[in-house]
Amino acid sequence: MRKKLKWVKMGVRYSSLSLCSPTHQNHQSFRLATFTCDTKQKSIFSFYPTDKDRIFNTHYRRVSFFPITQFSICGLHSRIGNLKCGRVKEMETRQGIATKEALDLQSVDQDLVQKMVYDALVWSSLHGLVVGDRSVQRSGKVPGVGLVHAPFALLPVSFPESHFREACELAPIFNELVDRVSLDGKFLQESLSRTKKVDPFTSRLLDIHSKMLELNKKEDIRLGLHRSDYMLDEQTKSLLQIEVNTISSSFSGLSCLVSELHRSLLIHYGERLGLDSKKVPGNSAVIQFAEAMAKAWTEYNNARALVLVVVQSEEHNMYDQHWLSSLNNTHNVTTIRKTLAEIDAEGELLPDGTLLVGGQVIAVVYFRAGYAPTDYPSESEWRARLLMEQSSAVKCPSISYHLAGTKKIQQELAKPNVLERFLDNKEDIAKVRKCFAGLWSLDDSENVSKAIENPELYVMKPQREGGGNNIYGEDVKETLLRLKKDGTDEDAAYILMQRIFPSVSLTFLMRDGICHKDHAISELGIYGAYLRIKEKVIMNEQSGYLMRTKVASSNEGGVAAGFAVLDSLYLT
Repeated sequence: MRKKLKWVKMGVRYSSLSLCSPTHQNHQSFRLATFTCDTKQKSIFSFYPTDKDRIFNTHYRRVSFFPITQFSICGLHSRIGNLKCGRVKEMETRQGIATKEALDLQSVDQDLVQKMVYDALVWSSLHGLVVGDRSVQRSGKVPGVGLVHAPFALLPVSFPESHFREACELAPIFNELVDRVSLDGKFLQESLSRTKKVDPFTSRLLDIHSKMLELNKKEDIRLGLHRSDYMLDEQTKSLLQIEVNTISSSFSGLSCLVSELHRSLLIHYGERLGLDSKKVPGNSAVIQFAEAMAKAWTEYNNARALVLVVVQSEEHNMYDQHWLSSLNNTHNVTTIRKTLAEIDAEGELLPDGTLLVGGQVIAVVYFRAGYAPTDYPSESEWRARLLMEQSSAVKCPSISYHLAGTKKIQQELAKPNVLERFLDNKEDIAKVRKCFAGLWSLDDSENVSKAIENPELYVMKPQREGGGNNIYGEDVKETLLRLKKDGTDEDAAYILMQRIFPSVSLTFLMRDGICHKDHAISELGIYGAYLRIKEKVIMNEQSGYLMRTKVASSNEGGVAAGFAVLDSLYLT
């Protein structure tokens, strides 16, 4: 059994999950159908694991907890056979895989699965759990064209409540840590100095940061919308951090929808499944992100100013972004969407630092692009980034926040006595250090040798966001040997990280109207919202969660590597 389990672990392809293929660079991001309600209504679900119930004053606040329409009671499912659009496709699985499930999916009645699949697809269509269909040419440019349901798990994944609480408690600490690291320009520049020599993208970011230091540019209003990602290591039962995302932390909208979808299904089918809908925690990520952004806009103190959302030229996952924008409208905040190239063409910096785009004053710049080299195909995009950074607009993130979220900084913070440079509370330091996986620079010859001997136990990470960039398995060994032979500084472009092996469980994965049953692993993301005005912290909160699940082995049963879906939690 041990031998088989080790083989399975080696088959776990990625330690960071993406909803796209491994080579796709885009962060995933989506619009929600809402229902108006004239009366205040109380939710039976909490926003946070420790919160009491809240009163909803608007339909936007209420929508994530809207009373579920039980589609099956209409009798529709009794009139349908095995729908092609909702068929369950059995996947080949290996024997000897360790699974940990609140429910034995092998024993779930096939007819019951068909009913849940149908209801889930209807619910997704009515509530806006959708993305642009890549097979439709204009789906990434024109809203409402070529929609398909976002990939999701049919049922929530089991997760220990104690570890969920642990992750939630870490969010405000990491928010504060990012802010303090961002203020130490010398630390950022020195930590990334070797990387700068071999990584052109990081070098350009550092150049902008260096110019801000030369100008003594101060960010009096600092807004951070972050997400810290974790996996629960099966062997040690430890919650270990994958990374901190400080730019374009996506899925705040869709993650709320998936949580509500799962509660909907369990309200109707939970008794037959032996599952309780109340064990799916509520999720208010997009509401809190909108509140943080609106507060930053208010602090800018210009009622005519707008929020600028920086986007890619083609975005098949625009609806999450639009939902955040629609929530901003409830705070009387207007948003506009522009690419970096458009900002370069239309942007203007006034002598007092005011940023104009298309003649309109910008109060807050919210980046949903600009995190990858592909977002800067020409000098036009770099000019736009510098223009925004020089302005008095609130940047989310600022260039210093962006750099604070790089993999190299994550690795530097894991060194002995470095956290003490930025955090004062000993308990907070201990909590953060506890969640750190092993992190090493490639000039650490001892751990590099260990990685060459046992490459399946390590991951190599470049300074990139968006998924599909990491190096695993035998590729780790080959890359390290090549770097060692070349003797160049290219090793500074990477960090070495301990491979995390989460538990594997049987899961129903929905994509393109087809339900696949396969063994899968999951990754938990905890959102955090942070707003600081000079020395005063206005907001520092854990702000909801994201669960992503993917098949545990690459190319097993015909499912392409990188097949991941949105998920939610079932607390155990």
